[in-house]
Amino acid sequence: MTDKYYSPITWTVGPEDSGKQVRTVLERRLGVSRKLLSRLKLTEEGLTLNGGRVYTTALVEEGDELALRMEREQSDDILPQEMPLDIVYEDEYLLLVNKEAGVIVHPTHGHYTGTLANGIVHHWRQKGETVRFRPIHRLDQETSGLVAVAKNPYIHQQLSEQMQRGEIGKSYIAFVFGRPEPSAATIDAPIDRNPDDPHYRIVTPSGYRSVTHYQTLAVYGKEEASKVALQLETGRTHQIRVHMQHIGCALLGDKMYHPAVENQAELRERAEQLITRHCLHAAELSFTHPMTRQQMIFQARLPEDLRLLEHELRKLEQPAQQ
Repeated sequence: MTDKYYSPITWTVGPEDSGKQVRTVLERRLGVSRKLLSRLKLTEEGLTLNGGRVYTTALVEEGDELALRMEREQSDDILPQEMPLDIVYEDEYLLLVNKEAGVIVHPTHGHYTGTLANGIVHHWRQKGETVRFRPIHRLDQETSGLVAVAKNPYIHQQLSEQMQRGEIGKSYIAFVFGRPEPSAATIDAPIDRNPDDPHYRIVTPSGYRSVTHYQTLAVYGKEEASKVALQLETGRTHQIRVHMQHIGCALLGDKMYHPAVENQAELRERAEQLITRHCLHAAELSFTHPMTRQQMIFQARLPEDLRLLEHELRKLEQPAQQ
């Protein structure tokens, strides 16, 4: 086959599937969605049985080999742009990158260059790969940490479904004002847009179910600030920032979700001398690799600005020993 296609995805029919239709086997064994199956049917060499084109209603026998071939695509609407990338992992199916704070994931109106997508598309062009940019999830511009990108439609579909089923683990580290009480808990509070400002999210009974689990890792000074580990069960826009504000522990550096609290003014001023963004880092990402079926766990250490902040927070006056 030509390099017009990504590497084929194959499946050898077992005795339990003998006599079943092609589409039944592909849906059950490879989890191929009906949307992708329809797309493959329109591709010249998209779907083959023992090397020849086949209808999805055809019956298979034990030992038959099914193969899927997806046509290569590229992001013609994304300008390749050289930039430093901290690539944590890459194979022919997916890429994980540790995003710097301040970088937007995907081009938007007014931000056509300087995004993570521009840098990754350039990286692939330099490698001679024809790949379309398909992020599995996104991070806010100011949030640093791990972002996963699929390199073909099947991988994107599989990882997106893992995300929807809650099978992708996403762990974050945040530095917040005050001390969460209790020190570890689950925040189950629905979130939706603020009707007065669609860019701003709020906790509201009429919102979408939103669940965040947190654990306090360290408390600084006289409970002036804390370091918190968080795991997302749902993935609403600004979820961590909204939930931590909701329990009275807004993120340090968060200009949107930080209420004006008088006794936090000194710490806020001190933090602003060290950081220029909200203190949130996507530290760990785990999922099942769609091809190898292995459990993958990736970690990204705290970036320099948050390590410096943590060093300074440790200097805060410690509470008296009881």
